[in-house]
Amino acid sequence: MKGRVSSLQSLGTVDGPGLRYVIFLQGCPLRCVYCHNPETWDPAGGTEYAPEELVEKVLRCRAYFGEQGGVTVSGGEPLLQAPFVAELFRQLKEAGIHTALDTSGAGDLKQAAQVLDWTDLVLLDLKFPDEAGYRQYCRGSWAQTQAFAALAGEKRVPLWVRHVVVPGLNDSLEDLRAIKAQAESLPGFQKLEWLPFHNMCLEKYQQLGLPFPLAGTPALEDQDLARLLAAL
Repeated sequence: MKGRVSSLQSLGTVDGPGLRYVIFLQGCPLRCVYCHNPETWDPAGGTEYAPEELVEKVLRCRAYFGEQGGVTVSGGEPLLQAPFVAELFRQLKEAGIHTALDTSGAGDLKQAAQVLDWTDLVLLDLKFPDEAGYRQYCRGSWAQTQAFAALAGEKRVPLWVRHVVVPGLNDSLEDLRAIKAQAESLPGFQKLEWLPFHNMCLEKYQQLGLPFPLAGTPALEDQDLARLLAAL
């Protein structure tokens, strides 16, 4: 069995607890207008790896992330390669390594269940406070995300919910309060991380010959995000 990997990050600091070895998988069914990893969209892109090859790479870095860190599989949408992720996580768990899944919940739920059996933590990307926003700006489904969260709850996998705040798109107090309420209602919810939109990905779109839908949208500065959250 092999999976398609977009890139590897040996010491990530923002994708779960502690230092993380982050594996970005190839392929995504969504087209979020603020996506900062368009190079991961194509399911046929990237480089093939067997789970054993990735585990070997991870073990070389174990001394750095230790017991406080672990491995995060992101994307793209990792659930598009659910059987591969399940086998990778199984091998990592057998090695005593903490596993985190960074996902929007898009994908086949039966296959997702196999991944969750070996998952210590889900980083759930909650995109918009309603179905209309999901469909218009991501070509996704809030109902699908809810169904995945319910499945994670059944498996007793804790959730860290993450939400990208985009100026002029989903940064109203009404939207932020709705996201907060939705996140806190999900089974297994532990915390909500607010991620400020940035436009550093513009060069990626240009290199791929793709238009960036939010090219004219300014980045959300940390102090501006803090000001918004203080009003919640």
